[in-house]
Amino acid sequence: MNTSPNSSNDKLQFPCNECNRVISVPIATRGKQAKCPHCRMVVKIPNARGPNDPIPNDPIPNNQVDANNASAPSPAVASVPQKPAGGDAIVATPAMLATATPPPMTGADTESRRLYNQIRSEVAKVFVGQKDLVEGTLIAIFSGGHVLIESVPGLGKTLFVRTLGKILGCDFGRIQFTADLMPSDITGAPIFNMKTQEFNFRPGPVFTQLLLADEINRSPAKTHAALLEIMQEKRVTVDGATHPLNLPFLVMATQNPLESEGTYNLPEAQLDRFMFKLIADYPSEEQEAAILAMHGGQENLDHTLAEDIQTLTTPEQINHITATTAKVRVDPLLITYINQIVRMTRNWPQFYMGASPRAGISFIQGIRTIASFAGRDYATPDDVVQIAKPILRHRVVLTAEAEVEGQQIDDLLEQLLRSIEVPRIR
Repeated sequence: MNTSPNSSNDKLQFPCNECNRVISVPIATRGKQAKCPHCRMVVKIPNARGPNDPIPNDPIPNNQVDANNASAPSPAVASVPQKPAGGDAIVATPAMLATATPPPMTGADTESRRLYNQIRSEVAKVFVGQKDLVEGTLIAIFSGGHVLIESVPGLGKTLFVRTLGKILGCDFGRIQFTADLMPSDITGAPIFNMKTQEFNFRPGPVFTQLLLADEINRSPAKTHAALLEIMQEKRVTVDGATHPLNLPFLVMATQNPLESEGTYNLPEAQLDRFMFKLIADYPSEEQEAAILAMHGGQENLDHTLAEDIQTLTTPEQINHITATTAKVRVDPLLITYINQIVRMTRNWPQFYMGASPRAGISFIQGIRTIASFAGRDYATPDDVVQIAKPILRHRVVLTAEAEVEGQQIDDLLEQLLRSIEVPRIR
């Protein structure tokens, strides 16, 4: 490690703990955290200094700086906002709430973290971009939740679920929801056996592990109702007989935000069953070019999934990791913070209806999974901020005045988050 200053623009050079490449940062940033420009991981900057170096005057010892920035650290990129005088809490800044990127994974090399990184790398072989969709779906799977996706057609949702099924070693199923779809078309129904003169239950397409419910809002309410028990209880009841589903079980439902003709609004009871509502948008120019280069040929998708995609785990291992996430510590201050967020949605002026206690439960389950993926045995306020919008955006309803004014739920949720003090977990 080089810590000897030679000029006013002296740099401190040290190896990254993750990729072992040399990082060069200003000497004034010693003792802080820096984001490695190579692997993008956040590492601790050594606190060593030369014999003639002045001791830096830094009233905020936990600031995070970007190693690509040649100047001293700025509060705008701080991983932890400044603590107000005389208080035990910190106020969320716009920089903290502007993005939904996960916290830096600087924890231990655990089974959950290794598997998470391997799954993302394997998915990237055939599925380009949609970072929030990939991360949100993985968090939901390992939290026992479900995902509602709002996106236009043609963004590769079916490809993603099929790829995920192959990687996780899970069964994949798809239901195309239409106006004439009946509940028995989803759950299955008794079929009369002429040979035995008895009714035998024939399982429907819901008896799988990764279920893609395509354009779910094209079916009427009675068909939606068939999914309520399935999503919450992980079982199907037909003619008084209960048939359990194999775990893990994920419903990944999609709805088109553009078309309204021939669609039905999902009831609030069903929306509340979804852990996340994720927004999938068009890819960037570079991502779309990569998609064209990757899938522009006449390759057989089944052959690609069979030959190029590796199965990394089993349903049993997924269930085991899901169970171990319950050991992740959630500080009581963090529980209070989550409770304040959920309860604030019920009193926010622009919200006609707020989130239910199930939203708070989804918060706890989600931040435990995020911490497990990061190799940590504790959750942080950053974990809460990361999943706040996906958890709340489908559980709140705008007032008529807010809808007329064209206000957006995500913008209002950001204002709500900024109004609540973030606890400093010690």
